[in-house]
Amino acid sequence: MNAQERPPAVIVGVDGSPTAHAALIWATEAAARRREQLRIVHGLGVPMVMGTFSDSQSERYKAGEAAREAGHTVLTESSAYARGARPDLDVATVLAPEDAPAVLLNEARRGDVIVVGSRGLGAIRAIMLGSVSVRTSSHAPCPVVVVPESDDRDRHRGKVVVGVDGSDSSRRALRFALNHALATGSEVMVVNSWEVPLPEDEASLAADAQSLHEEVFDRQSEEVVAGVLAEVIDDRTQDLDISAVRMQADPVEALLKAGEDADLIVVGSRGRGGVRGLVMGSTSQGVLHHARGPVAVLPPHSDETD
Repeated sequence: MNAQERPPAVIVGVDGSPTAHAALIWATEAAARRREQLRIVHGLGVPMVMGTFSDSQSERYKAGEAAREAGHTVLTESSAYARGARPDLDVATVLAPEDAPAVLLNEARRGDVIVVGSRGLGAIRAIMLGSVSVRTSSHAPCPVVVVPESDDRDRHRGKVVVGVDGSDSSRRALRFALNHALATGSEVMVVNSWEVPLPEDEASLAADAQSLHEEVFDRQSEEVVAGVLAEVIDDRTQDLDISAVRMQADPVEALLKAGEDADLIVVGSRGRGGVRGLVMGSTSQGVLHHARGPVAVLPPHSDETD
């Protein structure tokens, strides 16, 4: 079976760092609960050395060999952890010369889940945006889960929080959240928030007018949540424990508050502009920076099948 034909997998990048180990722990449990293969990958980030060696080339070759040896060690230790934690888990390892984002993108297929540590957003942006030399698409073909280094909460609390706003990106997020909850035996909390625009002279707004204004947004919020749920829930997910929280608040604050005791917060991205927003102050960026637990970001087309 080649890589294109293999069943869906949870793909995690490791490099020996504490953040990568946190990602490995989460990925191991996710793969076990989803009953999928765990693919542990390590990118060397070392160019292949070919031809006759000059002194400089020889040094680079030695550095490359040392990097490969270290990479093998990281993969061996990581796979030993995964097999020890989940003896029945199907574990595969991949060592490649490219850097980590390129390896993860090369390995990923529709239906997979990419898991990375939260050390810096540069690599995460590379995974989300992709590269012409790596893939023809401009983004990851599957959800990307970002796991923080430290999380002193229980590993599994059985709660997934997802933000919805009626957009296609939030439908992708909700679909992933429901499927993840189905696989992990979790409840789902759907969050929608809004901020009421006020006139420059806020004091001039009568109390009854402000109240009416807020009621309009609240009613619109209710319609958004009901509409998205009606479109996304299917026969497989209709029996899940699903609740909705609607509040007047900044979207980042609303998701962080709802997700304080969650195993996972799920957010969507809106295409190239939205994906770039991941590192330029969007809701996804704000949640990634401040969430205490794992965050899943849904790139465009990430819930489609090949």
